[in-house]
Amino acid sequence: MPGLVEAIHVSPEYEQLPEAVDSVEVTVDGVRGDRYFGAKNLTLIEAEAIEGLQADTGIELTAAESRRQVLTRGVSLNDLVGKRFTVGEVECVGEEWCEPCSTLQSLTHPGVLRGLVHRGGLRADIVRGGRIAVGDRVSDRVAAG
Repeated sequence: MPGLVEAIHVSPEYEQLPEAVDSVEVTVDGVRGDRYFGAKNLTLIEAEAIEGLQADTGIELTAAESRRQVLTRGVSLNDLVGKRFTVGEVECVGEEWCEPCSTLQSLTHPGVLRGLVHRGGLRADIVRGGRIAVGDRVSDRVAAG
């Protein structure tokens, strides 16, 4: 591991396209200012998955269109299911793969659902809040304390 946070996207409204931000504050309840605050989780997707979608299908999907809050590079998110890891100052536990759904496809492009199967990202439970900024590390080395 470690990987990096390449982008962060939040949206206060459900159907609004998430906007890029430089950093976010995260509590155990979620990402402040995001439509899913209160869901007690963080969603991540690999930049490599979005690039793979385009290479495999020709579909161009932006990080914002993926509807995931954190875009990573250099880390296998699927491998983090059931494991503790950090994103910037935030400590998480990988909960489950964040498989694409028909809503994502209806808001984006035909073929996205099939093209992102098993690479649609990760839903992680938030154990300890803090700040996440673009350029922060994603690491499975959790500091004690």
